[in-house]
Amino acid sequence: MIAIIDYGLGNISNVTRAIQYLGYDVVLTCDDKELERADAIVFPGVGHFKDAMTSIHAKRNDHSLSKFHHKPIIGICLGMQLLFQHSAEGDVDGLGFVPGNIVPIQTDYPVSHLGWNDLQSMHPLLQSDVYFVHSYQAEMSEHVVAYANYGTKVPGVIQYQNYIGIQFHPVKSGEYGLAILNQALKGGFIDD
Repeated sequence: MIAIIDYGLGNISNVTRAIQYLGYDVVLTCDDKELERADAIVFPGVGHFKDAMTSIHAKRNDHSLSKFHHKPIIGICLGMQLLFQHSAEGDVDGLGFVPGNIVPIQTDYPVSHLGWNDLQSMHPLLQSDVYFVHSYQAEMSEHVVAYANYGTKVPGVIQYQNYIGIQFHPVKSGEYGLAILNQALKGGFIDD
């Protein structure tokens, strides 16, 4: 069973349908007992970092998520960014599960980073064309397992311990995106 956390700023229905399409049972919950039963937790998100953290604190999702670091927690789009320590978007702290910060994309290209872009990675599944929509990015680090070139390196997938972040929209990225999401739900892209 896959648990999806709803804190009010996620693309819940699309993510739910995609995970069900992949053959998983899905529950939309913030209940600790259901999160404990889940094989993986998905943390989607669309919107502004500061608004998301305000909602997360109000609903105490931060406390719930911190109890389950032993299982895969997959952050998608804004959900990925929220896993980090701090964001320049709103100058606010994130959940702090993944080392590093979220910064504005620094490029001569138009920002937002909007549309299809190729992932670069040593992992064969992560060498595909995927769909991005964002203006802020994680800093490049040793936790980046795939990135896109957009006049600068933009992390597309990160993995730190059991935390997996997917910056692009796997649901809008066709069969490749769904295959990447499925691999994340199975535990990720790097061996411990």
